[in-house]
Amino acid sequence: MRTILVTGGAGFIGSNFVPYFLESHQEVHLVNLDLLTYAGDLNNLKEIEDHPRYTFVHGDICDRELVTSLFEQYNFEGVLHFAAESHVDNSIKNPDAFIRTNVFGTFNLLDVAKNHWMNGPNDRKEEFKDARFLHVSTDEVYGTLGETGLFTEETSYAPNSPYSASKASSDFMVRSHFHTYGMNVVTTNCSNNYGPKQHDEKLIPTIIRKALSGENIPIYGDGQNIRDWLYVLDHCKGIDLVFQKGEEGETYNIGGRNERNNLYIAKTICDILDEKSPKEQSYNEQIAFVTDRPGHDFRYAIDASKLEGNLGWKADENFESGILKTIEWYLQKYQGK
Repeated sequence: MRTILVTGGAGFIGSNFVPYFLESHQEVHLVNLDLLTYAGDLNNLKEIEDHPRYTFVHGDICDRELVTSLFEQYNFEGVLHFAAESHVDNSIKNPDAFIRTNVFGTFNLLDVAKNHWMNGPNDRKEEFKDARFLHVSTDEVYGTLGETGLFTEETSYAPNSPYSASKASSDFMVRSHFHTYGMNVVTTNCSNNYGPKQHDEKLIPTIIRKALSGENIPIYGDGQNIRDWLYVLDHCKGIDLVFQKGEEGETYNIGGRNERNNLYIAKTICDILDEKSPKEQSYNEQIAFVTDRPGHDFRYAIDASKLEGNLGWKADENFESGILKTIEWYLQKYQGK
């Protein structure tokens, strides 16, 4: 049985990925290393906490001694690296935590994996010749778009926040381990994820939570900032595909082809809540515009043609089908409905 390390598996995307991957790969044992900072929650993994092919380890990816001991104990044949500080507003206030986790933490994992899997540059140990390191990144490394155009794998990096700068740095660290050492690495850059288990502070959970509690629903600026929305399970399927079949050293963009502006997101959620959990006034009445955040990118949109054409990936959900599933999950969480 192959044993694979997942980092940050108690976070939003990781906790959707772990149950999916265990179900899809019966021959794999997953070890989940997570520090359980503000975004990590073991309640996200209740359904598999006693799974015979799953092990949870509470710890920090920056802890060299711990990461080394885990590699020695489990002889990992793969790493799926989700762990990251990811909230842009937090990166503006406290950028140092983002540099530590996203840059140094990624380097630490790469370096330990390299030493465990390889005899030296371009010389892989026979028992680890197929061992692979997959790094999960974001479209925010590409900066911002105008009203037209799409991010491709060839788009120049132009990060505009401490968060996206730290992710860009980690992407380059991964790239360097392929070109310098010949490590088997792949990187995925995704658009905005949404779906079950997302942290309450993110846009879509915030809209749902504030709506249900009767509070103002805060929308930055004029609400015209555009994101390409990707249902989290579609993202997980894309990561799995790249991990299994992606070409060494390559980057694959994963996007939902679902561009929507923030005001549309808020109004759509309010309209669905008017049907699912009606009250006297429409939830739309609670939408309130607030001061825009510094360095707020106008538009992100991903061209996923490479992943679709080369590996056969396709998103199963459009925004309208995915948001319905998402709202139903949060209604259960917040109201038990």
